[in-house]
Amino acid sequence: MPLSSSRHLLPSQGVQLQLHQSGAPGSPRVLLLHGFPEAAFIWQPLMTALADEAHVLAPDQRGYGASDAPDGAAAYRARTLVADIAELIETTGGPVDLLVAHDWGGAVAWNLAAACPQLLRRLLIINSPHPALFLQALRDDPAQQAASAYMNMLCEADAATRLSADDFAPMWQFFEAMSPAASGDDGWLTPAMRAQYRAVWARGLDPQLNWYRASPLRPPLGVTDAIHQLSLPASMTHVPVPVRVLWGEADRALPPSLLDGLAEHVPDLRVTRVPDASHWLIHEQPALVLAAVREELAALKAGR
Repeated sequence: MPLSSSRHLLPSQGVQLQLHQSGAPGSPRVLLLHGFPEAAFIWQPLMTALADEAHVLAPDQRGYGASDAPDGAAAYRARTLVADIAELIETTGGPVDLLVAHDWGGAVAWNLAAACPQLLRRLLIINSPHPALFLQALRDDPAQQAASAYMNMLCEADAATRLSADDFAPMWQFFEAMSPAASGDDGWLTPAMRAQYRAVWARGLDPQLNWYRASPLRPPLGVTDAIHQLSLPASMTHVPVPVRVLWGEADRALPPSLLDGLAEHVPDLRVTRVPDASHWLIHEQPALVLAAVREELAALKAGR
């Protein structure tokens, strides 16, 4: 079955998300959440491969792709982003069997799994830190503060203008610096892939950057920064559903040390470390990601 796309209204949120789907309703439901600076197109190969096995849904999250992009950072606070996906699940058929999420999509997924575990049966995270562990590292670990320093740059008022310059040259450098497998004759960042990214960014980078501006989770620049007063209660960090984590250990922004202590927040946890993969694991090793999704769906079918 080919992929389809349509606008999906979230009445309570007052926004429409562009929703991409494959497979047939009635099959196991799989929801895919992208991160920055992506959109749902990153999941197209996975959606095509799963079309005969699952009903797969992948939204462009708010501010991305063809979805609505409200003005102002306040429209991109964590509770709003989580509410988007909760309402999307509820208005497209109810709880999903598997939620797969990368980067900022993972931030939404971690929060959703803690706040609304009834909306998903299993969670597959790809290079996205648990919020409690990320908070601790950003506040207390100089190495993580240095690795995440770019987050403060992305929050600057003129960031979109600077990142768009010279056909988005700084954005391409962002990929190439973090993923040695991106460039070269056999690299994943092909002309066709560049065209898909360029189409997303050309709609405007400011809404995507508002995800960073709205969050207190970034390296502190002073003693009065919000991160110093932030605390996350157990009700916001305990994840009661089974979780599988895929982690590219060559991630320069999110090192594997962010996995330390994860079991304290996730009782049913399985971690797969991928030594030769970066933050862009989805592009670098798509067969590994597909195999992990199929393993999670098989575990559901077997009742594990």
